[in-house]
Amino acid sequence: MSTKIQFSKYQGAGNDFVLIDNRNGLFDRKNEELVKKLCDRRFGIGGDGLMLLQNTENFDFEMVYYNADGAEGTMCGNGGRCIVAFARDLNIISEKTDFLAVDGPHDAEISSDQVNLGMINVDKIARDGESFVMNTGSPHYILKVENLKDLDVFNEGSAIRNNETYGAKGINVNFIEEEEGGYFVRTFERGVEDETFACGTGATAAAIAMAIDKDLYGDISIPIRVLGGQLYISFTRQGNTFTNVYLKGPANFVFSGVIEID
Repeated sequence: MSTKIQFSKYQGAGNDFVLIDNRNGLFDRKNEELVKKLCDRRFGIGGDGLMLLQNTENFDFEMVYYNADGAEGTMCGNGGRCIVAFARDLNIISEKTDFLAVDGPHDAEISSDQVNLGMINVDKIARDGESFVMNTGSPHYILKVENLKDLDVFNEGSAIRNNETYGAKGINVNFIEEEEGGYFVRTFERGVEDETFACGTGATAAAIAMAIDKDLYGDISIPIRVLGGQLYISFTRQGNTFTNVYLKGPANFVFSGVIEID
């Protein structure tokens, strides 16, 4: 017996997601094979990930995020912005929201297609040689490079993600280069196991890394360009603690439909 699933597709700076309104609880959140199938770009809808919007107490909604490989994932910044737009389009929220994700509560404000999303505080930053390593909702490795536009991000990123240090749990690998007016970042994402057009938690980690690199303190705003568009990261730095962390960027509806699953 086949099942029909209603879905919407959104993208945030080219990071694309399948979104499902699961307030009725009918979608089986443990069905990793189904999630993987829906994210498949040839045999399904196609997406870097899938999100369920669910009811939860004391918040407007809960965000349940899956990587394209079907596994329930850690926080996704671009996904967070997209599910805020989805919630607005479902008339669950208007301009502001407080919602729950795997890494805790998030607040956000939406105006047109721009979503300013509150991220977790960051106070644990490690070094691995020249790179920075931190968790901004997901684990990230940030390395400064030159001539980033020509870098083989897939192979270079895959090698770091699968090395002896990070191979067991995986890590998202970000390469960053300074440019006029900000920085350019390209990311190899675990779970997708490929370069994506944008990574929100990665852009956030990259901005924090560059604040350390440039010895910046106080209230800081850093523009980050990604393959899929422009993101803006802001935060307050005191010592090596980063608070009031916000990720701002676009979240756009692409299409909606119904898919039939056997």
